Amino acid sequence: MLISVQIFGQESDKIDFTKEIQKFDISDLLTLERFNIENDTVVVPRQHPLGFIGENFQRFHIRLISVIRNPNNPLEYFVFGKTKVKENICVFQGKLTVEKSMLFKESEIPELKQGLVNGSYEFYEDPDQNGTGVFKGKFHTFFYISEKGELKYDALMWGADGFENNQFEGNWTSYKTGASKKCNWGDYRIPDSNDLDCGAGEFGPDSKYEKYGWENYRLAWVYSSSRPGVDEARKKENEKWWIDKE
Repeated sequence: MLISVQIFGQESDKIDFTKEIQKFDISDLLTLERFNIENDTVVVPRQHPLGFIGENFQRFHIRLISVIRNPNNPLEYFVFGKTKVKENICVFQGKLTVEKSMLFKESEIPELKQGLVNGSYEFYEDPDQNGTGVFKGKFHTFFYISEKGELKYDALMWGADGFENNQFEGNWTSYKTGASKKCNWGDYRIPDSNDLDCGAGEFGPDSKYEKYGWENYRLAWVYSSSRPGVDEARKKENEKWWIDKE
């Protein structure tokens, strides 16, 4: 994929867009429930972010429920969300800071401008809850600018092998012990996931990590759809676990 190669390419392949990105609100790129493909003719539900925490790649769930731009700083965003590890759900608050934005000199679709936002994040879980701590790291988000001048979630190559977006890479540090664990997540792929991801065209967790929270995901999306339990597994994968039950 062109975009995947370009992000690691030379700066000469890109045009600085940091000043211009301040005119746009990127919050929707991080919280949208669905996006358009095929020239805006088809609507696709956005998959829940995939993530891991710790050296055993324990499955990690996260949802950015609210992202609001700071009215006094167009490069800073206030964030509220929830995390889930096993059955432990925690709330967090924090911020995202845009550090740089760039446009690619070449795009998959010539009439559209594609680019990315690079930044940092700090998320603080509620210390009154169990097993909580602080998330800190870096992120990048791909976007494109439509012919109407609107900033859009870049899913232009959604059907291509290796598609990804909203890639977060960093660490979680426990309030209680001060110990840190690697914790990464993203849309459709997870950055620096090593041998956890053995999928070719799309994310596929290796069977040896099933006991670390990936068993249901493999049943839902890796095994044959005729396998017993697949329908229930898919329902569980699509649950909106971050919504409080009445």
